[in-house]
Amino acid sequence: MMHLIDLSELTAQRGRFDFFLEQVRSRFGFDHVAYLGANPVAGTMHGYVTYPEEWKRLYIQKAFHLIDPTLTIAQRSISPVDWSRLEQTENFRKVFNIAHDFGITSHGLTIPVRGPYGDTGMLSVTLDTSGHEWKGRIASAIGELQSIAVHMHDAVMNSDAFSNVLRHSLLSSREIEILQWTAAGKTQQDIADILGISHRTVEVHLRSAREKLYSLTTPQAIARAIALHLIYPI
Repeated sequence: MMHLIDLSELTAQRGRFDFFLEQVRSRFGFDHVAYLGANPVAGTMHGYVTYPEEWKRLYIQKAFHLIDPTLTIAQRSISPVDWSRLEQTENFRKVFNIAHDFGITSHGLTIPVRGPYGDTGMLSVTLDTSGHEWKGRIASAIGELQSIAVHMHDAVMNSDAFSNVLRHSLLSSREIEILQWTAAGKTQQDIADILGISHRTVEVHLRSAREKLYSLTTPQAIARAIALHLIYPI
């Protein structure tokens, strides 16, 4: 069951996105949460982070965004990237040897998001804890974090008026129905029994819905469908 923080309830564009990240940080107990998105339609880039101001200034000054593998590698991924995969790379050490001086841990996760017009986004979370504790925390939160990543990305991209006009969905009534049951916590077999169709048919409709909603996972598709008011949160 997903309970998304509703960005539409917040006001003042930059303020609402910053506040949203603070809500996510507080809710999950993370040290920091960051979002970076690029919109080729409007020719804009968007960044919102909870990192200290001193680190933000130094990061930009040293152009770390050009080499930081938590961005450069994660941007090319189709699944969440745990930073432990990146620790042995030279650029990771170059960035995080300095980041540690600002109290920023190298325990992190970046969740990539894709949009329908080439737009991309990445939501990153960090927590200074043991490896065992970190894995457990992420395992329990990954589904909701993927939904939050899509929710944040779509809200930021839709803040560009041109992109907002272009965005639409062509989901069939059956795809919407199956996404709604999935959002309610039903398994694919449950849905097949409820609708009187095969498990395979449910799977096909979910795959089609993910493709139409430009979502990498079913939780991301559900989050995007909720944001588009195609289905409702349960």
